[in-house]
Amino acid sequence: MADLSQEEAFARIRLLRSPNIGPVSYHQLLRRFGNAIAALAGLPDLAVRGGAPYHPAPQERIAGEIAALCKAGGHYLFHDSPAYPPLLAELADAPPILTARGDTALAARPCVAVVGARNASAAAVKLTRQLCADLSDAGFVVVSGLARGIDGAAHRAALDGGTIGVIASGIDIAYPPEHRELQEEVAGRGLLLAEQPPGTEPLARHFPSRNRIIAGIAAGTLVVEAAPKSGSLITARLATEAGREVMAVPGSPLDPRAQGCNLLIREGAVLVQSAADAVELLTGFTGAPRSRLREAAALFDALPEDLEQQPADIAAMLTLAPVAVDELIRQSGESAQTVQLALLELELAGKLARHAGGRVSLAS
Repeated sequence: MADLSQEEAFARIRLLRSPNIGPVSYHQLLRRFGNAIAALAGLPDLAVRGGAPYHPAPQERIAGEIAALCKAGGHYLFHDSPAYPPLLAELADAPPILTARGDTALAARPCVAVVGARNASAAAVKLTRQLCADLSDAGFVVVSGLARGIDGAAHRAALDGGTIGVIASGIDIAYPPEHRELQEEVAGRGLLLAEQPPGTEPLARHFPSRNRIIAGIAAGTLVVEAAPKSGSLITARLATEAGREVMAVPGSPLDPRAQGCNLLIREGAVLVQSAADAVELLTGFTGAPRSRLREAAALFDALPEDLEQQPADIAAMLTLAPVAVDELIRQSGESAQTVQLALLELELAGKLARHAGGRVSLAS
């Protein structure tokens, strides 16, 4: 990456903070216009074609965000920066901009994500500490989400060897509050990352986004203890979608906190009983995972029956049920570029929602 001018860096932040701009549309706009300055100038025309007026994020708001980040001792990591986490950059929906505090070189080392229950059992916490200490000794950086329970134990055990904390709030907000000191330790001795702007309080919708970063930074995700339908299982699913290894520690069928891990193993995750199991699996990771975690088939509503009558009307092909972009391209008969542009226009107009796995739907 050539050094960014201050004007282009400011424009990139403003572009990403503008309404209806997500990681996919951000990258599409940069490819289409060449830089963020030109993309900002072209946004209103694209949005009008999608059926709505458009106003980018106010410059004053971006200036305030930059000042807040500087006050917090953080800095920006752009997607094409040499310091940007290399495995995370491989994701199609990788955050275009991260805020960071600490040693960014840690993300370039072999990383393993360790996640689990917030209300973890004493035995699971003890095992997590041992696993993460051993993983650190083996040269792995431990990545987690600074939550209560397993996350906190993972970070504490790996502070000496290197740990990365990914939070769902702004980088200047500590959550949960009792982990304020731990978060400062991670920032001071490891690396702290956030996707949300400074000052952002953690909301429920931010946690799945945080989980995709945790899974994306690491070559594999290890789940120590988790209930069904928990955030830890979301992280495991996202790791699968990213083509990374998924590992789980088995537990008693009588303990609800072990059911998620047992389910993962039944569905193809690698059973792990010691750090050596994880090290063996992740050493020399080439991007072709040996774990074969199966995903439950998603049930989608049928596409409208009149598609053949209006094959080029992309908006008419969409419903509230997510559908793969490749399927839209196939059924519309249009080029990939034409379909992507139509989707971008709809997104800028607030009419499109993007989902994991390259799927889209009408915004609810």
